[in-house]
Amino acid sequence: MTLDRALRKHRFLAGIPEQHLATLASLAHQVEFDEDQLILLNGQRSTNFYLLLSGSVSVEARTAVYNISIQVLGPGDAFGWSSFLNHHDTLFQVRAREASTGVCFEGTQLSAACNDNPAFGLDLYSRLLDLVAGRVKATESRLAQFCGSAILPSERAPQLRSRH
Repeated sequence: MTLDRALRKHRFLAGIPEQHLATLASLAHQVEFDEDQLILLNGQRSTNFYLLLSGSVSVEARTAVYNISIQVLGPGDAFGWSSFLNHHDTLFQVRAREASTGVCFEGTQLSAACNDNPAFGLDLYSRLLDLVAGRVKATESRLAQFCGSAILPSERAPQLRSRH
């Protein structure tokens, strides 16, 4: 599958305007991850944003004492949103659960494109906020499991809303 086609089919980009898709395609490159490969390390400078095309990854909360899987992501999901925050460290560790492929974007290049084209930036940041909200909900749900609290189905992590 070509990179352009992969971007067109990716759930994170559903309904994105053609000109914004062209901007993303110009900044993208495909990457491969081996099983158990650490892709993002919490506490390190965050530099890349990823769209997952195949395989799966685990978003993990990690300290010196524990490592907890917060959320499992598969094709159509995205991660690395902290790369959009200037001079911030990665908040979660991300590990490939199996051989996986994705599309990688350098965070500073994406941020520059957002600054150059405010309509593109608004669209992309809106999508990123949906992604962050989903990660917060997944974290809440996982913490509730450890505390013995039930999460009602309506309180579970939201699915990325359709942009049709």
